[in-house]
Amino acid sequence: MKKAITSNWLIILSIVFSVSFLSSCNQLLNKDDFQKILNQTAEDMNKKCPQTIDAETQLSNVVAMPNELRYCYKLVHYNLEDLNVDTFRHLMEPSLLNNAKTNPDLKIFRDNKTTLTWVYNDKGGRFITKISATEKDYQTTK
Repeated sequence: MKKAITSNWLIILSIVFSVSFLSSCNQLLNKDDFQKILNQTAEDMNKKCPQTIDAETQLSNVVAMPNELRYCYKLVHYNLEDLNVDTFRHLMEPSLLNNAKTNPDLKIFRDNKTTLTWVYNDKGGRFITKISATEKDYQTTK
């Protein structure tokens, strides 16, 4: 699971880089305008997918949903039955949520009450877990 912790930081970095152009725009935007930004962010990131994050993790695609940006990852060397899903989630969730709450580059998402979601699948594409940071999560840091 040490590799999972390392991949966690690389995942966080990929999120930061993917939205860095938004950091200068830390204001509440019109809902439709912001959805266009989410759609464009997903489209731009998908041009680079699949993208290797680390030796264990691959970004498969990014999906813009209504007021949500969903990052879909594949653990390239693991089958669902080889993982303890609770342990994996326990290791990943705190740092993903903390980054979503405190990273200045993600302020635009917090300001616009956007849900950030990370979905993990095994190497065969089977669902492992989903972790989300919502408006409720952001409120604990303000």
